[in-house]
Amino acid sequence: MCLLDKQSHNPEMRNYIRHPSGIPIQFSAEEDHRTLSRVMNNVGYGGLSFNSNQALEKGTRLHICIDTVTPVFEADGVVVWCEEKNGDYIIGMEFLNKEDTFLARMVEQVCHIEHYKKLVYEKEGRELTSAQAANEWITKFARVFPNP
Repeated sequence: MCLLDKQSHNPEMRNYIRHPSGIPIQFSAEEDHRTLSRVMNNVGYGGLSFNSNQALEKGTRLHICIDTVTPVFEADGVVVWCEEKNGDYIIGMEFLNKEDTFLARMVEQVCHIEHYKKLVYEKEGRELTSAQAANEWITKFARVFPNP
């Protein structure tokens, strides 16, 4: 059963700036030990959200891995909310180790860069490598990137 409990989760989570992602994520629930691959929805200063084909109860401990960044980002967290949407579930996870918040900033930047790369292709028809997109994004937007 999915706990539709966004109201009672950590109130700090509502203050995090969330950024669109679409980055592949692997996760495993503590009691399950199966690693499932899905897509991250967004990442912020204290946690992230991702899609799941199964509901996860509030309080479920998770281990996540994002291997599309270097170095690979791995973190432990806890489900703080779960919402059903179109037959799928959106899981909100809070990091357990506050130091992971700093590392998540790297992932957050990668999200921005990948989003920029897609936007450039859609608007200008230019196909950029990840390195080219990163260089352009850093030049244009790094100075205004949100501070924690």
